[in-house]
Order: sequence, then structure tokens, then C-alpha cells
Amino acid sequence: MTFNDGMQLNTDGVSTSSGGGGLGPGGMMLGGGGGLIVLVIALLFGVNPGNITSGLTGGNNSSQSGAAPDISMCKTGADANRNVNCRVVATANSVNTVWSVELPKQTGVQYVPPKVRLFTGSVSTGGCGTATSAVGPFYCPADRTAYFDTGFFQELKDRFGGSNNPLAQEYVVAHEFGHHVQNLLGDSNRASRDPKGPQSGSVRMELQADCYAGIWAGRADKQAAPGSNQPFLQPITQAQLQDALSAAAAVGDDRIQKAATGRVNPESWTHGSSDERQKWFMVGYKTSNVKMCDTFSVPDVSNPPAVG
Repeated sequence: MTFNDGMQLNTDGVSTSSGGGGLGPGGMMLGGGGGLIVLVIALLFGVNPGNITSGLTGGNNSSQSGAAPDISMCKTGADANRNVNCRVVATANSVNTVWSVELPKQTGVQYVPPKVRLFTGSVSTGGCGTATSAVGPFYCPADRTAYFDTGFFQELKDRFGGSNNPLAQEYVVAHEFGHHVQNLLGDSNRASRDPKGPQSGSVRMELQADCYAGIWAGRADKQAAPGSNQPFLQPITQAQLQDALSAAAAVGDDRIQKAATGRVNPESWTHGSSDERQKWFMVGYKTSNVKMCDTFSVPDVSNPPAVG
């Protein structure tokens, strides 16, 4: 989706950092009050590091670090259209705008925006341990922060075969904000009770975040931005929608497993298949209805509600 050029961006709540080293993919850290062990990969966007570690030995890996991402130029929608860091900022603004209306209207729960951290190399979280660029974008419920190394977007295309076009990138951001919505609704602990398998709580949690990302996509070109009479984003096209679906498919457990090992093992799934991720995104996109995204109530997550 293309941002309206004149929209003013708000970088409040967005921070940047850089680092090197830290835990590798799948590392565990002691974090949070009471010494709760947090398995960082359970919070990730769609990459199961246990399945793809061998595919992340180059490019954007944990040994690399550099300057912190620069967001000083992120002022308008035009900046978001030409700069990936600004695109994350603008997408965060747009997602916050949509959920600030939809969440209280549909659930009675007030929406409180998450913090956003753009990083390179590695990053220390406020309760979910230390993560590296190799793990991809993730959300930490403990500090209510969504973390992004924008180098992942190129990984999405080069290593996983997804689209690197704007709406694909924006879908990634909206998915992580979907985990924040789950946190606000008190659902963030449901995945840990049932962490693996094709019908597991973890899969249902991730597919619900995909559905919430779809709600954003369905409303983003309609909901006016604060202080404006127009939305952040121009109307979505079918080609752009396919970019988002391509990104959703690229990080399906089945596709990642097939690429990494040549076979598919549903019993180890944590995020759902490519087909399921696309289907649930479209449920949110077509209905804009939080209740329709209740992945925990369907007998089989591969058969979401029919939405026309």
C-alpha cells in the first residue's frame, strides 16, 4: 500500500539501537520477575529458528551489527514511500489509528499503542531476553514492544521466496501489532500451554495475529488519521494484496520446513501452514471483525469461517 505523501508521521514511542552478539536463534533467557524462562522463538513472527538455522549463516545474521537505524528523516508519508525505516514508523502509525477505533468499539477494551524498536545486530528486551537479527521481527509481551530489524524484509524475499514490496513489509508490522492486541485482550499466554502441533495454541495464536493484520489491511485505507480527513494509506490494489499474501505464505511452517529439510512435519508446527496463514489474513481483511478472528474456537484451523 502506498502512503499519502502529505501525511505527518509520529515517531513518539519509536526507538532505535544497534548491537552485536547476544543469543543466537532459539536461545533462552532468564527474564521477567520471578525468573520466568522465556523461549524467545515462541514470540517470533514466523521463522522457526530450529528449522532454518542452517539457512541463516549469511546475510542478516547475528554476527553482524552496524549503526542504529536512522529515523530522523521520517516526517511524511512521502518519506515512508521511499525509506524502509520510515515505512515501519508510518505503518505503526496506521495500525495504531485503526486499532484505537476498532478495539474499543468491538471489544470494549481501550487500545494502548505498543512501543517500537528498530535495531541492527542484536537487541536486549525488557523481559524476553536478548534476540539477534537472525530471529526476525518479534513482539515481547513483557515490555509491550515490537522489535524490527528491517533487513528481515530482504530475507523474506531472498531466503523464503516472499514479496519484498511495501504491503508485504507492512503486513509483517501489522502481524506483530496483532500480538500486542492479543496481549491487551489477555490472550498472550495461551500459546505456551500448547506450544507445538498443527492445532496447537501456538499455531492458533499466530493465525489470529495474521487475522488481526488482515483487519488492519481492510481498514487502513478507510480510517482517517488523527487530525486529518484522510487515511495514512491510499486504496489497496489486488496486486498489493497479493504481496501481503505472498509474505504470509513465505513464512508458513510447511514451506520453511520443506526448504530447510526437504520434508514437512506438522507435529512440530508453531505458526501454521502457508495456506492457513493466507486464509486467516483474508478472514480479517474481508470482515474487519475481531470475533471472526477467534482461532481458538474453531475445531480445525485449516477451515476458518467462510467469508465469501
